[in-house]
Amino acid sequence: MNETEIIEITKQALMLTVQISLPVMMVGLLVGVSIALVQALTQVQEITLVFVPKIVAIFVSLIFFLPWMANILIVFTQSLADRIVSGG
Repeated sequence: MNETEIIEITKQALMLTVQISLPVMMVGLLVGVSIALVQALTQVQEITLVFVPKIVAIFVSLIFFLPWMANILIVFTQSLADRIVSGG
């Protein structure tokens, strides 16, 4: 493996990280903004009101997206193993 291949694999790994984390992060963002909007409209400033729904939504989205995430990771790992075995 030369320097160019290592940079390419690192680039693919970073893009994979963004691709896998984006759906869960978007769910957390949408729930957080929605709760903040409700808090601003009702003027209820309870800090746990933000965290509990956001944590539940993130766990539900992880359960929902986990098969897709696992499939993407398996494909990447297999391609990486194939590159290692083939020597480049």
